[in-house]
Amino acid sequence: MRVSFAPELGPLAAPDERSVTVDGMSTLGHVVESLGVPLTEVGRLLVDGHEVPVSHVPAGADEAVRVCPVDRPQRVPGAPLRFLLDVHLGSLARRLRLLGVDTAYENEDIGDPALATRSAAERRVLLSRDRGLLRRRELWAGAYVYSDRTAEQLRDVLSRFTPELAPWTRCTACNGWLEHAEKATVADDLEHGTRRTYDAFARCTACGRVYWRGAHHAQLAAIVADAVREFG
Repeated sequence: MRVSFAPELGPLAAPDERSVTVDGMSTLGHVVESLGVPLTEVGRLLVDGHEVPVSHVPAGADEAVRVCPVDRPQRVPGAPLRFLLDVHLGSLARRLRLLGVDTAYENEDIGDPALATRSAAERRVLLSRDRGLLRRRELWAGAYVYSDRTAEQLRDVLSRFTPELAPWTRCTACNGWLEHAEKATVADDLEHGTRRTYDAFARCTACGRVYWRGAHHAQLAAIVADAVREFG
């Protein structure tokens, strides 16, 4: 059986065409995953030009299989669009929260079974660069993050899922909601220089962290502006 992969799957499936021996028992989904591509990344599966499900059992050595990527934008039915990121994607988690996207993040390695279970329990799309994690059957939904650069990761997630953006509404530390805070109510949490220089503040309703437009605001505002211009 000849299996070829669409160019979009190249980072996972090099070389993009293989010859595979069929055993008459393994499903096509199992074969594709054995070649390095999690089913979270697979769209249509074509056998000799005809679409088949992942449960299809190849039987002919002469079959030609084409593996297509998921359609973009990808729709995730059945729940509000929310994400769960593994321990290696902390920078991406902070940027998604900056844009107001509901993003849970594990800053400790709690193990693949626990991550997959949380994805299912909270109905969150698990984002990871760990292909083994994305093959776990208990996942509710998942997606492979193709780049190791935070800016490219963000563009990939936003273009794939097109979440609704609400910049400056979430705590980048814990994902809680931000609310306006009067200066007098947060003064005890501020350094003297900050109290003297700034007047507009917000506080996280979950963890209590205080925010203001500090030295890094221009850099963060540029990230927000780029995302809103392209995806908002």
